[in-house]
Amino acid sequence: MRDSLVRDNATALYRQIADRLREEIAAGRFEPSGRLPSESEIGIRFAVSRVTVRLALDRLEAEGLIERRKGKGTFTVGKRVRHPLDRLRSFHESLRLQGLNASMRHLSAGMTDTPPDLTGQFGPNCLEVRRLHLVDGEPVALGRSLLSAELAGVDWAAAGEKPVYAILREVTGQPVVGADVEVKAEAAGAAVAEPLGGAAGMPVLVMIRRSFFADGACADHAVFHVRPERYSFVLSHRWEG
Repeated sequence: MRDSLVRDNATALYRQIADRLREEIAAGRFEPSGRLPSESEIGIRFAVSRVTVRLALDRLEAEGLIERRKGKGTFTVGKRVRHPLDRLRSFHESLRLQGLNASMRHLSAGMTDTPPDLTGQFGPNCLEVRRLHLVDGEPVALGRSLLSAELAGVDWAAAGEKPVYAILREVTGQPVVGADVEVKAEAAGAAVAEPLGGAAGMPVLVMIRRSFFADGACADHAVFHVRPERYSFVLSHRWEG
């Protein structure tokens, strides 16, 4: 449906479009992904040329309200994906529950030496699984899970987007009942930055999560390296009195 502009107004058409989009950004119209329509779609909506649309977007970009991502589209600045730390959810499930176009890409799965602090749980060798989490096709987090060797028989490539927690329950017959989580920031090395579409030294948020079964045994030890531009960790607390 077309949205009319005042054609004989002294205010240029591109400024009127910028004003409309600015109001819609403030009202949260483009949530939850923060993605604006394409230049072509905006042009059809207002019945203007793409040159006029680009001038409007240039204005909003200069104001710091939007950012253009090559091959991805135009997004509102400051729109952040929220990951609640007070709920036991997989990383992928948390994205999907926010209504986001979330996907997960299998990268690798194989046996590796167990870190010294986990040998008491997993023995000398454990399974390492690496997955890339994406929103609108854009990488947002690189996940690395260390798991018991009994998970080595899982066809992780065929598992697709099934959460680790669901696979753990299927294989062990036990649900994950809790997790300890630590969040910090660091500069990413090349092995982390490349899958995330960045360069070595880029800042990332790091979520370290140790999940456990009801008997206290470690279910998985996961590390997520997260692009911080549009991602935040949230902890809610209610005082009881």
